[in-house]
Amino acid sequence: MPSKAAASAPTRRSLLLTGLAAGAALTVTGLTSGRAFALTTDEASQLIDRVIGDINRVINSGKSEAQMFPEFERIFSRYADVPVIARSVLGVAARQASQAQLNAFTQAFQGYIARKYGRRFREFIGGEIKVNEARQVKTFYEVKTTALLRGQSPVEVVFLVSDRSGKDKFFNIFIEGVNMLASERTEIGAMLDKRRGDIGALTRDLRSAG
Repeated sequence: MPSKAAASAPTRRSLLLTGLAAGAALTVTGLTSGRAFALTTDEASQLIDRVIGDINRVINSGKSEAQMFPEFERIFSRYADVPVIARSVLGVAARQASQAQLNAFTQAFQGYIARKYGRRFREFIGGEIKVNEARQVKTFYEVKTTALLRGQSPVEVVFLVSDRSGKDKFFNIFIEGVNMLASERTEIGAMLDKRRGDIGALTRDLRSAG
């Protein structure tokens, strides 16, 4: 008789594959709507210029980590397409959740991701992030930036931008090639599995995670 782990493995793989496919489909569908080409390269670049301006201000403010986290959450809330990101990382489970569950998860995820990536951006204290270039990639825009650090090699940070929600927002970040959406889909999926698919339990735990 196969072990419980072996028995659950196909389900886990199926969940991940389906979630990735759903996320990709969601991105393509949203970005090929009637507003797909309303955003321009300059507007995408200007958006990320504002994002990194706010990030630079926070990381060089001299505030403690605890004081920076609410600032990072405000930045994430203002400039990121949080509902789309949250649904994408939740994957298949998002279609099974009620609106109230999705709203609660999205709010908790926003704080979680702000703390998690806030810690990454805190590593750039004393440095500066600058926009290098922006270009259209299929139906969205890629904006490349560089974090210039004192005494360290530069770090590439790439933002993907669209206007799928009706406003110019970024929907993914790559830091040194690490894909935020792909990483969080895997991690959130594993956390949900550990809680036997209980989105409420996941939401409660995310409020203190990151």
